Amino acid sequence: MVTDKKIKPIEVLEGVVIRFVGDSGDGMQLTGTQFSDTSAMFGNDISTFPNYPAEIRAPKGSLYGVSGFQVHIGSLEVSTPGDDLDLLVAMNPAGLKTNLYALKPGHTVIVDTDSFTKKNLEKAQYDANPLEDGSLDNFRVIEVSMTSLTKEALKDVDGLDNKSITRSKNMFALGMVYWMYHREKDHTIEFFNKKFKTKPHLIEANTKVLNAGYFFAETLELIPNSYTISPAKMDAGTYRIIGGNTATAWGLLAAAEKSGLELYLGSYPITPATDILHELVKHKHFGVKAFQAEDEIAAICSSIGASFAGDLAVTTTSGPGLALKGEALGLAMIIELPLVVVNVQRGGPSTGLPTKTEQSDLMQAMYGRNGESPVVVIAASTPANCFNYAFEAAKLAVEHMTPVVLLTDGYIANGSAPWKILSVKDMPEIKNNKVTKFSEDWHPYTRHEETLARDWAIPGTPGFEHRVGGLEKDAISGNVSYVPENHEAMTMVRAEKIKKVQNYIPELKTEFAEEGDLLVVGWGGTYGSLHSAVKQFNEEGYKNVGLAHFNYINPLPKNTEEVLRKFKKIIVCELNNGQFVNILKMNFDELDVYQHNKIQGLPFANGELIEQFKQLVK
Repeated sequence: MVTDKKIKPIEVLEGVVIRFVGDSGDGMQLTGTQFSDTSAMFGNDISTFPNYPAEIRAPKGSLYGVSGFQVHIGSLEVSTPGDDLDLLVAMNPAGLKTNLYALKPGHTVIVDTDSFTKKNLEKAQYDANPLEDGSLDNFRVIEVSMTSLTKEALKDVDGLDNKSITRSKNMFALGMVYWMYHREKDHTIEFFNKKFKTKPHLIEANTKVLNAGYFFAETLELIPNSYTISPAKMDAGTYRIIGGNTATAWGLLAAAEKSGLELYLGSYPITPATDILHELVKHKHFGVKAFQAEDEIAAICSSIGASFAGDLAVTTTSGPGLALKGEALGLAMIIELPLVVVNVQRGGPSTGLPTKTEQSDLMQAMYGRNGESPVVVIAASTPANCFNYAFEAAKLAVEHMTPVVLLTDGYIANGSAPWKILSVKDMPEIKNNKVTKFSEDWHPYTRHEETLARDWAIPGTPGFEHRVGGLEKDAISGNVSYVPENHEAMTMVRAEKIKKVQNYIPELKTEFAEEGDLLVVGWGGTYGSLHSAVKQFNEEGYKNVGLAHFNYINPLPKNTEEVLRKFKKIIVCELNNGQFVNILKMNFDELDVYQHNKIQGLPFANGELIEQFKQLVK
């Protein structure tokens, strides 16, 4: 225990999990982001989980209109946004009702009492006011008239209407939490100055309210002390907080730089993938060409055209958009052109749960095209390594002359984590198959022996004229061919080309144990949850339990079967109804495979995973 200016003691914690909740217009995403960024600048390890409704502005005060932002900060390794909350900030009754279940008994909830009106209580389906009926007796409740105190703080600021004043109350809550966890306000005030540089009255208003909340918490007797979380020990380097979609965009930029190609993005906005388009549009000075098409089909077709013309071509989407892109993806596959298709998965089917996470597009990525149409499928597993796997997707596409589907999901795309900034010069080279010097024995579908990739002949280059299209091609000339044996041979060689990618991807490695009683298997964005749960399980004394997490799905790593058969039991954990487990069963006979599935639009929690593990190792 240390003291701060001899006012109130400061208790040192290893970590804390905080959730901000309120109406979708209450600024919870901004509040959580500012707290996260400030903590990251302090040096904490961090993981975030934004959770918000699909509607642009859901009905105010409704249970399904609650917007939330959860952040886990720590001085030790942080791999998930956390399960149980240490602090809940609820701006209205609906936020309290839908999130109180996650708060640890005896821990703190801050509520804006001004929002606990009869009307709002009815919208939240409360029969009685929870602040008065004893239902919160198991928690430390800090009741704050945030709206009233915000209005008081801004009574002398000119140029603000009542709506603008009320909307500032989220900064009052943030100021309180900053004091409680010993965070500096400077980063957020700097943010105000940049965001509202043409509106000084808004800079003044937000700064005043932030300070008001900070000093209110300092003097509040219900908060006897503040807390601090020491900086985490990380590898030496320069870090920044990064979201998954931003990391994906930057990975594509780095791949364009290393391959010597201009980056082209053909996209149509769709939640939760749109931020990749937003980010790449900012970087035209790097030669990025970003095109917002009229629909998903036009977007991917424009990208195929850009690839034909010699660009590093990308299209971004989510599940429903991937369905629309299926036919054109088959075209890129049969033409054998490099193309990166980023699919940020969300809850389905149809429109489904647009702002919630899921892993249910795996089979669509693998088989969602007519005919024998294999493509490379890989998956990112954290917000930060979205950068690495976007880069890897581009590298595989260009070097193997094939479309590559990169799967992320809403959880890691919208989440954020510290990312060690990389130098492009330290990243691997990307060698493209472009041909520039003509020879008489050149043919469009002559293949490189090691990869079976064909040459990339750019239209307009003398001597390299050839046909492309969706009809089957002759194995040498590329001209249209209906010869049965040729079709079968081309089908086989295209499949073999994808299989040969195994020679260029890393072998599968397990964590915690290389052999033993139980192997936990996952893929993609579930990594943080599974890593955290298996780590805790081992620390509780259950040894010989390993984790195998897959980033390469088609083809699978060469040694996959060898790794799987070293464990007595296998449990495959997915945010779907069992898609990857079926891929494993199709490839490897007689595996003792169990599965744990969740389809709620939410990530796995440690507790539910550990309970499953215990059942299997009894």
